[in-house]
Amino acid sequence: MYEPIERRKVYELIAEQLLSQISERRLQPGDVVPPERELTKLYRAGRSSVREALRMLESRGLIEPIGNGSFVVAGYTNPLNNSLRLLMSLDEASMHDIYELRRIVECEAAALAAERRADEHIERMDSAIEEMRQGLIAESGERYIDGDLRFHLVIAEATNNRLILHSMGALREVIRRALISIFLIPQSPERSLEQHKAIRAAIADGDPERARAEMRDHLVRVEADVDRNIPQPSGATSG
Repeated sequence: MYEPIERRKVYELIAEQLLSQISERRLQPGDVVPPERELTKLYRAGRSSVREALRMLESRGLIEPIGNGSFVVAGYTNPLNNSLRLLMSLDEASMHDIYELRRIVECEAAALAAERRADEHIERMDSAIEEMRQGLIAESGERYIDGDLRFHLVIAEATNNRLILHSMGALREVIRRALISIFLIPQSPERSLEQHKAIRAAIADGDPERARAEMRDHLVRVEADVDRNIPQPSGATSG
């Protein structure tokens, strides 16, 4: 009859209200989301809470960055995303397939990001890493997972290649599903955090070869953790 009262953080409440505006079509795809300063006044909240709410919505694919800290509402559908979700639901693609695709896309993305990144991208990677760090001590893995996803999406954006960015956007939900399980594997999130720092350092140093190698080491290690700890569907292909 009685259930504990859920304690909600301010940024979660702000994200929920913005999500309501999007789901009720008061904010349409392509509409510019009110800037941080305006949202701070509207919600009477600190800028850090507003910033966290925007990061959460971005990591879930609901809003997209357009530069200078501004965001627009994302489109409702992504055909590639739907196709990948269908393949996974039919057990036509295994997690090995997903990580193989990620290695093909993300290792080169990291190398390109090392050559093309702006200071803004490094700052946003730092922010994502900090969110992961704070997420390690949270009761659920949501904050850690949001930071992890956002880190990889920032790298895709730093390539200045829209096809890479859209490909990563399509993989977003598939990756999120995997991360929910991976977060529960002992020491795996902590190792990922350290590897993200190494990837970030290589990109910040403008070293494409090192960035490519660090990303590959990270993805290979995570896939190995998945293989050891998460049972795969018997009907899935091995790639």
